[in-house]
Amino acid sequence: MKEPSTTPSPASPPTGGIRTARPKKRLPFWDNARFACIVLVVLGHAIQRLTYDSDVALGLYLLVYAFHMPAFALISGYFSKSDPPSRRQMARVVTDILVPYVIFEGLWFLTKLLVEGQADPNLTRPSWTLWFLLALGIFRLVLPYLALLRWPLAWTLVISIGAGYLPNIDSTFSLSRTLGLLPFFALGWWLNERRIVDRFDLLRRRAWWVPLASLAIFAVAGWAAWYFVDFWREMSLRDWLFYDESYAAIGGTQWWAGGVRLALMAIALLLSVAFFALIPRDGHWWTHFGQYTMYVYLLHSFVLYPFRESGVLRGLDPTWIWLPIVIVLSVGIALGLATKPVRRILRPLIEPRPGWLFRDPTLASREGRREDPTGSRRPRETPRVVSHPDPRQNG
Repeated sequence: MKEPSTTPSPASPPTGGIRTARPKKRLPFWDNARFACIVLVVLGHAIQRLTYDSDVALGLYLLVYAFHMPAFALISGYFSKSDPPSRRQMARVVTDILVPYVIFEGLWFLTKLLVEGQADPNLTRPSWTLWFLLALGIFRLVLPYLALLRWPLAWTLVISIGAGYLPNIDSTFSLSRTLGLLPFFALGWWLNERRIVDRFDLLRRRAWWVPLASLAIFAVAGWAAWYFVDFWREMSLRDWLFYDESYAAIGGTQWWAGGVRLALMAIALLLSVAFFALIPRDGHWWTHFGQYTMYVYLLHSFVLYPFRESGVLRGLDPTWIWLPIVIVLSVGIALGLATKPVRRILRPLIEPRPGWLFRDPTLASREGRREDPTGSRRPRETPRVVSHPDPRQNG
C-alpha cells in the first residue's frame, strides 16, 4: 500500500505553524513618488534666483510651486493615522519633528551669524524650509480631532480659505501655510481611510491614455505659466502659491479673494493627480532614496545657500543652457543627500534619539526600522505563519 504523504497538499489549510518574521511588502510607487516630490522641492529652490532674469525659469518655477508641496502634504497625510496617539507616537512628534526643528534652527542661526553678520534667534519664525516640519507636527496633532467630525474635508476647505481673510494668521509657527495646506493632508488621510487606492486598484491598473492625458495637462499648465507670465508677475502669483500671507497682504483685498485660493487648490489637485499618474509603479535603482526624503529636505537648503546668496545664479544667459544644468544639478543634489554616507554621518541631527529628554528613555529608542514625518516609512518586520505538517495526517 502506498504510504500517505506527510506533506499537506497546496489546497490544505495549515493546521500548525510557527511565527517567523517577514518584511512587510513595500510598494515602490510611494517611494518613487516621495523622491520625485523631493526633487521638485530642490528644483524649486534651485531655480528661484533664475526667475528674476528669465521668463522661462519663472514659468517653470510657478508650475512646480503650483502643486509640489500640496502633493507632498497629500503623501504625508496618506501615511498618517487618525487614531488617538500612543505614548510612542506622541514621543515621535518630539523626536522626529520638534527636536530636529530646534537643531536646524540653531544651525541656521549660526550660519546666518557667520555669513551675514546678523541673525534672529526666533523659534517662532521658521527658517527657509523648516516651516514644513512645524506644519507636519500640527497636521498630526489635529488629525484625530478632524476625524471625529462629519465632512472633515469640507471643514478643512473652510479653514484653509477662511484663514486667508485673517491678517493675524501669518508665518508665525508657519500657521498660515499649515492651515492653507491642511486640505491636502486631510485628503491624503481620507484616501487611505476609505481605501480608495486599493478599492479601485489604482496602483496596478492604469489605462493607456492616462499618462498621455497627464502629459497634456502639464503641457497646458506649463504653456499657461510661461505665456501669461507677465500677468502672473503682476498679480504676485508666486505669493499666492506660498500660502504664507493673508489675501490682503498680497493684494487680494476683494471679498472674493478666497475664490482665488480655491481655484489654485483645484489646480494643485489636478496637477498632483497628473503627477502621480506619471510616477513609475515598479522599482528602479533610485527608488530606495524615497525612504530618506527628510535628509534631502533638511540638508539641501545648506547646499543651495551659497549659490543663492552669492548671486552666482543671477544673470545667467542663455536660459536654454543654464536652466537644464540647474535641473540636472538639483537631481544630483537630491540623490547625493540621500546616500548612505550622508545618512550615517548626519543621522544624529536628522533622526535624533534624546533619551535624556523623557522620563521613560525607551520612548526615544530606535526600534525596528525608521519612518520620518514626510511619510517615508521603513516598516518593521511583521510575523507570518509558516505551515508545517499536521501529525494527524501521518497515516
